[in-house]
Amino acid sequence: MTPPLPHHLRRLPGRNALVTGASGAFGSATVAVLRHIGVNVIGLDHKPAPGVIACDITDDRQVRDGVAEAVERLGGDLDLLVHYAGVGPSVDIGHAPDAHAHQALEVNLLGTWRVTAAAMPHLVRGRGRVIVTASLLAHLQLPLAGAYTVSKRAVTAYADCLRAEYGTHVEVTTVHPGFVDTPIHESSRATGASLDGLVPVETERDTVMAVVRAAGAKRAPRDVASTALGTAALHLTRHFPGTTEQIVSLQLGLLLTDGAFADAEIAQGLHARHGTPHAPTALS
Repeated sequence: MTPPLPHHLRRLPGRNALVTGASGAFGSATVAVLRHIGVNVIGLDHKPAPGVIACDITDDRQVRDGVAEAVERLGGDLDLLVHYAGVGPSVDIGHAPDAHAHQALEVNLLGTWRVTAAAMPHLVRGRGRVIVTASLLAHLQLPLAGAYTVSKRAVTAYADCLRAEYGTHVEVTTVHPGFVDTPIHESSRATGASLDGLVPVETERDTVMAVVRAAGAKRAPRDVASTALGTAALHLTRHFPGTTEQIVSLQLGLLLTDGAFADAEIAQGLHARHGTPHAPTALS
């Protein structure tokens, strides 16, 4: 005999959901959980899979067609939209925006915007819910993560504006995960600028269950972190930005002295400006 669902999930069975980044770590796990509890789910991802429609969310036409196909497969109704699609490149924020910076904005911010806009008529009609995945880094200025931070802070602003304009008919939650070891970090690791070990680690399950709980809540929470530590960090970074900057500045100096990013070409200027033992003899 199947045990009854927890109270906060009982509104979900039979609902129709669309998940972006559905072939990724967070997306695929969330799709599996939602289907397990009786939610009808279709995914969007640049990597198609069973139940996942191929869609580049930086392409307007593909988004319009992909969302239309997803809603058709769901029987014409949409109750829940979950955003996971994202990239996390490393950049030098003092340099002109390169292809990586443009990609972060196109995928993380404008991709979220495009898909939501395409789904909005269905969400308004069904008084649905949108869950946007931001990051604790949206208000935590870590080195070489500027493109990601800017895009994720912009995503939080987008969610806030969406709530202000459409909140009478569509509920909006912003989820703020911490550092989770997923493939999004592969690009930063390739440059030697990984944040591994620099911020508290969370698990994939932490984020997935935070999203599922937000989806099932009677009233959509405004902002949610994935863990108790994440909740404290979210409060600190949003309400005490000056203190946060001082903590990051102190930590960054210690990390650079200990050789953090020593092998990363992108961090040569950072070491030089801090005058650490690993600073290059001359800047190119």
